[in-house]
Amino acid sequence: MSIQMTTVGNGNNSMTPVVVNSRPDDIRKRVIGADTQTKDLSRCGNILIGLSWVLVILTMPFSLFICFKVVQEYERAVIFRLGRLLSGGAKGPGIFFILPCIDAYARVDLRTRTYDIPPQEVLTKDSVTVSVDAVVYYRVNNATISIANVENAHHSTRLLAQTTLRNTMGTRPLHEILSERETISGNMQASLDEATDTWGIKVERVEIKDVRLPVQLQRAMAAEAEAAREARAKVIAAEGEQKASRALREASEVIGDSPAALQLRYLQTLNTISAEKNSTIVFPLPIDMLTYFMRASEAAPK
Repeated sequence: MSIQMTTVGNGNNSMTPVVVNSRPDDIRKRVIGADTQTKDLSRCGNILIGLSWVLVILTMPFSLFICFKVVQEYERAVIFRLGRLLSGGAKGPGIFFILPCIDAYARVDLRTRTYDIPPQEVLTKDSVTVSVDAVVYYRVNNATISIANVENAHHSTRLLAQTTLRNTMGTRPLHEILSERETISGNMQASLDEATDTWGIKVERVEIKDVRLPVQLQRAMAAEAEAAREARAKVIAAEGEQKASRALREASEVIGDSPAALQLRYLQTLNTISAEKNSTIVFPLPIDMLTYFMRASEAAPK
């Protein structure tokens, strides 16, 4: 029984490592073309294995430099014996043993890789041509499957990422592409992760870097935004004028009810005028006399 590391998503695109036990038979079932039952090697194969052991013993200690291999902490070694996957799954990290002439192995890097998707010309759902580029973060989740099921897992994942980006952007209008980047990135990550599971690849994250619009469309959107800002500015100015007129009407009602308030407002206006400019203002009649004549005219019989 071997122990492998798998990852489980927690809802916000972050991956939590989980240790699970997996048997070599389970791994072989996921390998395309592998038998579901373990078969004994042929008589010829057993003879070759015996001869290989004899060769190792006769050439010791020089054969030890060929038989013992070391892989790093972030690597795994997939061993093929006479063209068949060796039972026990991928080896490593650390030291492992191979037989000369009949064993071949491949190193697999388990570290996360970054692929910068080149800009893709996409026709959106509302018939607008845009240029979109993105970044994909992925890693090898199962070393054995990534070697046995696909010729080049990294190259296949990158080509699939380009196609998925074009297909996803082509089904959405322009305003959704500009405003819902996180949702689109999550959908792309789920689609890529599902498609690359049989390749032993785990897509951890997809991020849309930039969306480039045509120059004519940029100018049209800028003009539309400027017109919208001007319309909002006019509405705000009109609301301010309306509030100011209401305040002036209320002030006039208060001043009309109190003659003393009118005189105080008159004196305040004189103070403001004298503070702004050095000028002399001449009034031929006092304001109290004007008020007396106004009251006399109102009291005269008609």
